[in-house]
Amino acid sequence: MTVLAIDAGTSSIRALIVDADGRPVGEERLSLPPASPEPGFVEFDPSEVANAVVGLATDALASHGPVVGVGIASQRSSAVAWDRTTGEPAGAGIGWQDLRTTTRCGELRAEGVFVVPNQSATKFEWLMKAARTGSGGDICLGTVDSWLAWVLSGGDVHVTDLTSAAATGLLGSDGSWDEALLDRLSIAVTSLPEVVGSAGVVGAASVLPGSPPIAAVVGDQQASLIGLGCVSAGQVKVTAGTGAMVDMCTGGIAVTGVEGCYAMPAWATDDGVAWMLEGAVLSAGAAAAWLVDLGVVPDVESTHSLASECEESGGVVFVPALSGLGTPTWDDGARGTLLGVTRGTGRAEICRAVLEGVANCCADAVEAVAAASGTSPGSLRLDGGMSTNPTFVQALADATGVVVERSDAVEATALGAAALVRVGTGSATDPADAMAGWQPAEMVHPVRPGDRGRWAEAVSRARS
Repeated sequence: MTVLAIDAGTSSIRALIVDADGRPVGEERLSLPPASPEPGFVEFDPSEVANAVVGLATDALASHGPVVGVGIASQRSSAVAWDRTTGEPAGAGIGWQDLRTTTRCGELRAEGVFVVPNQSATKFEWLMKAARTGSGGDICLGTVDSWLAWVLSGGDVHVTDLTSAAATGLLGSDGSWDEALLDRLSIAVTSLPEVVGSAGVVGAASVLPGSPPIAAVVGDQQASLIGLGCVSAGQVKVTAGTGAMVDMCTGGIAVTGVEGCYAMPAWATDDGVAWMLEGAVLSAGAAAAWLVDLGVVPDVESTHSLASECEESGGVVFVPALSGLGTPTWDDGARGTLLGVTRGTGRAEICRAVLEGVANCCADAVEAVAAASGTSPGSLRLDGGMSTNPTFVQALADATGVVVERSDAVEATALGAAALVRVGTGSATDPADAMAGWQPAEMVHPVRPGDRGRWAEAVSRARS
């Protein structure tokens, strides 16, 4: 049973054909990095994303189709507004990292409404206000999965699954939209998508050859959790891409968020809701990309070779708070900080310090989910672009003190979406069945304990 998984990430689009054994057999990919028109703004073109998805999926099906179902995994919390009648976007999409509503979130928190900039809530409010001053049409709002389901179904389907809905900050405790909060933000509930399960047919992808059913919709981090086989309580994964997310599967228990982390649905099926506990690192690969922007390295791939020119950073510490700090402090005002620089500090030491700083931020999030859940992980499963950087992977093992199981798939997100398609079309009973037999490509053991005390001091200096 072959399936098509679409992974609409922050910087790229993938259309992956996966066979009945869960193995990728064909892939189409396009890089689509977001734009930053102003400091703190992160935007993307919804039409460009839609055209890329349809084009890549059509090409993948032409080479490796047909398929029995389509799964959509996408960046959570990014926001899109479009005209219900014409299907045209009402403006640029707003990326999940966007900080334009930071002040607004502060105002709302002062009034007792807890929302944060990396949720969709105030992004939707921003887009709705912009739409009212523009065309004034009947506006649909949604995260990227909603937009893609709409596009693929030719406008017949306006849905989001529970995992992405929970990331908006607008979901009530009963799993439906919080209408009191929507009223506070002047968002019409009729503009929002229907909340559905992560696995199950919601409609046909009628714009694709053969009109295969859309059988799975899921947030990217949840898809990665499943794609890495972290489907039993206590298993933890790290996805280190532009940012980094640390997620622990907690099974049927929603652990109350403490230590700067938060409970999220991991997936929702006919059997019920599985939960996870999440911590966030706001700048991971973005910190490596910053080194490229500065001219320290010609490309991100070169950071490993440069860092390998020195065994230690020579006392240099970098806190990658380029967009503030996430778990456990959630300090929007924190800023990237480079400490311990001397006249003898070179490019290699700075490069190593950046990679080790990202690893230490990930370790902070791992410690937070462990403290919140009361469960210390015996290992970490790792994917994302930074998983190909041996210096970073070793630094992560050293900072956390546990074995890192590096995934064979650099991006496990599409594999998780494919697993949910198999559940949604009945060929697997649950995600554990769909991901049975997962094995790492490499196991990296701790070699040198990280200086966590020195790291904590550096973080205190980076904070606002």
